Amino acid sequence: MSFATTIHPFLKENATNPDDLTTEFEPDPSTFSCNPEIYPAMNTLAAVVYSLVCFLAVMGNLVVMTVILYNRRTTSTTDVYLLNLATADLLFALSLPFWAVDAISGWVFGDAMCKVVSVLQEVNIYSGILLLACISVDRYLAIVHSAQKQNRPFLTKLVCGVVWVMAVLLSLPILYKSEIPDNSSEQFICNEDHDGEFDEAWRLATKTLRHVIGFLIPLGVMVFCYSVTIHRLCQTKGFQKQKAMKVIIAVVLAFLVCWLPHNVTVLIDTLLRRKHIADSCVRRHHIDRALSATQSLGFLHSCINPILYAFIGVKFRRNLLKLLADKGLVKEREESQFRRSVQSSVNGTTSTTI
Repeated sequence: MSFATTIHPFLKENATNPDDLTTEFEPDPSTFSCNPEIYPAMNTLAAVVYSLVCFLAVMGNLVVMTVILYNRRTTSTTDVYLLNLATADLLFALSLPFWAVDAISGWVFGDAMCKVVSVLQEVNIYSGILLLACISVDRYLAIVHSAQKQNRPFLTKLVCGVVWVMAVLLSLPILYKSEIPDNSSEQFICNEDHDGEFDEAWRLATKTLRHVIGFLIPLGVMVFCYSVTIHRLCQTKGFQKQKAMKVIIAVVLAFLVCWLPHNVTVLIDTLLRRKHIADSCVRRHHIDRALSATQSLGFLHSCINPILYAFIGVKFRRNLLKLLADKGLVKEREESQFRRSVQSSVNGTTSTTI
């Protein structure tokens, strides 16, 4: 799952032959090279999108973390996963200002920061999807197998710790990324620095690892768990359990909408660069534009979850109102009325406290 490796797709190739820009052909791998296509307007738009997403993600995830921590006495196992998920989204958002500046001015922060920011971004994307997979397993156990939660707090924290360690290990190959001079301008770019046959094999191996462990396996786990869970819910009478699942399903669907297009595009890009698909400048530029667009869509994901909680999560709104009432920001009567109105929608076994 190569997220941080395509930040500046338009500046990757060395420029040697301007006539190749509009010629569709099957190239000689030993001599093939393309001029980069640079779109200042798209770079400016990307910088604006990154800045906006950063602001919304930081504010939204801070609210989510505050609400969950304020109600930690009633924290469920799912809340622990959601707290870690909000932390991952928050830390990811903090990397976006660097890429916003990079889109306009190139990489100006030095080689060390290139590695640090890239690893930070990769770690939090990996941890995000792995935590979503953990949430699906947690819901599956609670609803399908009626697993009791009394003895699971320590196990839940241990699983979260394992997730973060795995995310760090999976992100270590990104240390190959470094500050590289851009041959088409006087700027620097933060990009993977690969040369030679061994490096190409290493690059393919790391991309395959990212796709399999960082996307396909967690996606398979979520599809299985939620398919069985939804089947079980359809057999129950009433709608309390279905309501309790709305937020989690929405969170997973949001992830797919945001990140699936980018993963498919990265896969096509890998096949193109490995010559499994006939390469050409026209196709390369189409892929570069698609990488940029789908990556911006993926970045948007870090600010979507808090919005889903606010609009769909009954318990999250209730706990938020309780927090505001305790701090004197809303009237306690309004909070009490809302709590009574949603009491029937909350089920202690299947709720997510959001």
